[in-house]
Amino acid sequence: MWLYLAALLGLYFLRRWYRERQIVENLPEKYVLITGCDSGFGNLLARQLDARGLRVLAACLTPLGAEQLRKATSERLQTVILDVTRTDSIAAATAWVKAQVGDRGLWGLVNNAGIAIPAAPNEWLTKDDFVKVLDVNLIGLIEVTLGVLPLVKRARGRVVSVSSVMGRVSFFGGGYCLSKYGVEAFSDSLRREMLPFGVKVCMVEPGYFLTAVTNPQLITENFTHLWERLPEETKASYGESYLQSFIKATYEMQKSCSPNLSLVTDCMEHALTARHPRTRYSAGWDAKLVFIPLSYLPTAFADLVLTWSYPLPAQKV
Repeated sequence: MWLYLAALLGLYFLRRWYRERQIVENLPEKYVLITGCDSGFGNLLARQLDARGLRVLAACLTPLGAEQLRKATSERLQTVILDVTRTDSIAAATAWVKAQVGDRGLWGLVNNAGIAIPAAPNEWLTKDDFVKVLDVNLIGLIEVTLGVLPLVKRARGRVVSVSSVMGRVSFFGGGYCLSKYGVEAFSDSLRREMLPFGVKVCMVEPGYFLTAVTNPQLITENFTHLWERLPEETKASYGESYLQSFIKATYEMQKSCSPNLSLVTDCMEHALTARHPRTRYSAGWDAKLVFIPLSYLPTAFADLVLTWSYPLPAQKV
């Protein structure tokens, strides 16, 4: 019996391996729009797809980021300035993309643009702090997707959105985890709606990676700024030592971040180029072995694992 089960399991993985190695035809004729290409995952993916021969439409927040990317890539790659928090910027970029792709449509949209700061214990934050992150990571993502979705439907293409393991397990306060939970929900509903149109919707769920967000100076400035504006009563309840311990714990966590961004961009590339892409991609061993398995375990166990290293406040009940 066990031998038969092992054989069936082996056949399943062999079939999966074979299907995932099949590549979409005519890649050099396909257009892909990527948001957040100034740095990090978006920048690397733009260069990676350009080297693969695809027609990359790279959306950058700043002219400097766009210029540097053009210098590092071929003449096929084109850039556009896009601020995903502004409706007029999204509308202008959508019109530009439509003019570029014409009747062929847009093969791929990669929703990569995102920020993580402000982030801190929820009590330290204001509504505006949450909105700042949600506007980029979730509302902007939704508006960009809705803007170009008719073009993706025309090409029977792909929508690839960058979620996070923090969209499975909320590890810290602020808008980041909320936004990633929202990305998961939006992508799930969109995937089901797009099935009749031949559009595939995929999510990439990275673990911890070394990007601009993990800059130690930015981390210190973020927590210090939020701490200084707190009411004295709130400061007293946490204590100055809590702030220092929180910063130190965050630094220690950053040391475990992987510098290999290609683990994420390879997932994005596969979602765009494979004939049979996955619905979800987990990038990084911490995602595969820790956070995603943890999301399936009892909540009490997850709480125990995620809070064992939390600093203790000055006032405890």
